[in-house]
Amino acid sequence: MKGRIWLVVGAILGALGVIMGAFGSHLLKEAVGPARLETWEIAVRYHLLHAVALTVVGVLATRKPGRWLTVSGACFTLGVAVFSGLLYALTLSQVSILGAIVPVGGLLLISGWVALAVAAASDST
Repeated sequence: MKGRIWLVVGAILGALGVIMGAFGSHLLKEAVGPARLETWEIAVRYHLLHAVALTVVGVLATRKPGRWLTVSGACFTLGVAVFSGLLYALTLSQVSILGAIVPVGGLLLISGWVALAVAAASDST
C-alpha cells in the first residue's frame, strides 16, 4: 500500500493539472493579461510534470518501498501544492507577496528529485 499512495496522489494531481490547464486556456484567457496567463501556464507545466514524476515514484515504491522514495513523493506533492498552488493563487488574486513564497515550492521540487536520485543510487531505497 505504501507505494500505491504515490500512484493515487500522482494520478489525482495529473487530473487536477489537466483541469487547471483547461481552466486557464478557456476561462482565464480573456480575463487576465498575457503576463498573468503565462504565470498560470508555468504553474500548469510544473504541476503536470511533477504529477508524472510522482507516478514514477509510485511505480518504483510498489516494487521496492523505501525511505528515500517516501521523501521524494512527499517533496513532489508538497512542492506542487506550494509552487503551482501559489502561482495559481497569484494569477487569480494578484497578491504579490505570494510570489515571495513560491521559491519554497521550487526547493521542495528540487528536493524531490534529489531524494529520487538517492533512492535510485542506494541499495535501500
